[in-house]
Amino acid sequence: MSSLPASSLVTPGLARNAVRAASRTAASRRHWAALLDAPALGTSEAQALDAIAQVRNVAAGQLIYTRRDTAQTLVALVEGDAALGLRQSSDGQFRIERMLHAPGWLDLASAWLSGTHSLDAQAVSDCMLVELPRSALSALLDDDANLAGLLIQALAREVRTLTLNTHELMHKDAPARLAAWLHQRCAPVPEVPGQAQVLLRERKRDIASQLAITPETLSRLMRSFMTQGVIDVAGYNVRVLDLNALRKLAQDEMAAA
Repeated sequence: MSSLPASSLVTPGLARNAVRAASRTAASRRHWAALLDAPALGTSEAQALDAIAQVRNVAAGQLIYTRRDTAQTLVALVEGDAALGLRQSSDGQFRIERMLHAPGWLDLASAWLSGTHSLDAQAVSDCMLVELPRSALSALLDDDANLAGLLIQALAREVRTLTLNTHELMHKDAPARLAAWLHQRCAPVPEVPGQAQVLLRERKRDIASQLAITPETLSRLMRSFMTQGVIDVAGYNVRVLDLNALRKLAQDEMAAA
């Protein structure tokens, strides 16, 4: 297609629209590339996913879906924080089993099984979701082997993560589980080699729930790590003073034996 001639009347508007369209395309490609862990994802593949995607916004505190809902779409979180777990019917309290920070998949598997979601999902902050209907996605994957391979790999990574989480809950003691949880969330401190920091985005009781311990035990373990000189806590920021010591605390001693 040839470029349009410049015009003082139409060019500014067309240019703004073109910039907005290009920005939306780039943002969409980044979202899909992050969800599929595919930095080289092509624009055409991102556009194909956009064509079947359903965008949904959910306010903080609202349920995204329940484990009784029929799973007809693959559900991804592209903005915000969400929790997976069980909502108690007696008092409405939400028992968190796993926190998810965008971008990431809330449920990549259930739709393929023609059943219900395995857990409840709730928005922790205002969230933007992207859902892919299974039937439309199946047709798309039939025509794009590369995209099908990327989705299989994404599903495999989810299975691996859940397997490792289950292993840690079953075989690691509470201090090792907390150390592993902190280590997974460490951000390096470039100016101080061997140190890191962790920003706590969740409430203490929600962190404890994920680790299958009580909030009181979590507080006691944090104090113990501080006494050992491994971490320092200031508000919602955990400074890891000795990254190597944290790694040792997180090691699975039973597997090493």
